[in-house]
Amino acid sequence: MFNSDRLALARRRRGFTKKYLAEAIGVTVRALTAFEADEYPPSDETIARLAQELRFPTEFFFADPVDSIDEASVSFRSLKRMTAAQKHAALAAGTLALEISDWINSRFKLPEPCLPDLRGERPEEAARIVRTEWGLGTYSIKNMIHLLESKGVRVFSLHENAREVDAFSMWKGSTPFIFSNQQKTAAHRRFDAAHELGHLVLHKHGAPNGPVAEREADAFAAAFLMPADTVKAATTGWETVDDLIRLKAKWMVSVGALARRLRDVGMASEWHYRTLCIRISERGYRTSEPADYPPERSMVWEKIMTSLRASGSGAREISEALAIPPEEVEKLVWGLVTIGLTSSDPISIPSPRRGHLRIVPR
Repeated sequence: MFNSDRLALARRRRGFTKKYLAEAIGVTVRALTAFEADEYPPSDETIARLAQELRFPTEFFFADPVDSIDEASVSFRSLKRMTAAQKHAALAAGTLALEISDWINSRFKLPEPCLPDLRGERPEEAARIVRTEWGLGTYSIKNMIHLLESKGVRVFSLHENAREVDAFSMWKGSTPFIFSNQQKTAAHRRFDAAHELGHLVLHKHGAPNGPVAEREADAFAAAFLMPADTVKAATTGWETVDDLIRLKAKWMVSVGALARRLRDVGMASEWHYRTLCIRISERGYRTSEPADYPPERSMVWEKIMTSLRASGSGAREISEALAIPPEEVEKLVWGLVTIGLTSSDPISIPSPRRGHLRIVPR
């Protein structure tokens, strides 16, 4: 049976308005609205035109109902600058990711989530608690993605061609998800990941939302990546942006994030901070990053794709099983569809600093 929700999902994923899609396939807007409202199904000929225009397999529109992401459960950092089409396309990508995650969970045993529920805690204190519970001390975090994965967070990549679309996060039942936009610098993606971790522990299941929640998540991220004591101990004798470029490598953050943290922990006056911000903007470091770091990649997805390819399938198996276009799968799984073969034995991955992350094919 034709699934009207899947038609709406595919249209939103492509960023098409109803008017645009209706004209492209030769039907009225009223007819397309009826298709999406499940008033009556499109003809076989119209379905073929829909599949071609939306670049989704015909089978996609006849699969089981989708569990779409509730917009109210997601916090977007740049919501005021984001168009409705950009927001809906990102949420549609997240919905496809949930389909992939369910499929993976039926075949692999991934780490169980172990995130504390810190609703009501101050962001700085929440960051300290998470670091303590995870045994991180005050050390610099070498790889945020590996750390999150080792703690049971399902991390997917986004390739939205819009800077307005940052990372976003959500809970689905007891499983936390983070979606990271790869069209940003490595330093900014690390901060985004820590910001979304802040949402997951401070604002479980989406409450509260809005500017206050965004400020709390920013404060958590800064404290989590740059513990106050280590920042104070390691940043004596600095003055200029060039000094910050040299110092920021200790925490693998952006020069802007370090400048803000120095102000927040009392190592820079408000005047000094504002001066630094002006210099950072003049050099173009708001959109680029000096001395950026190697991009962080998913270790979990690397191992999953290796195991799938070892059995002779790889991303093609996911794409065919779920009728999701291969390019959509590739974008969500960190572009790892061509990773080489190794062994199909149970996979053991060292997690940051302690324990092991195991992905065992079921």
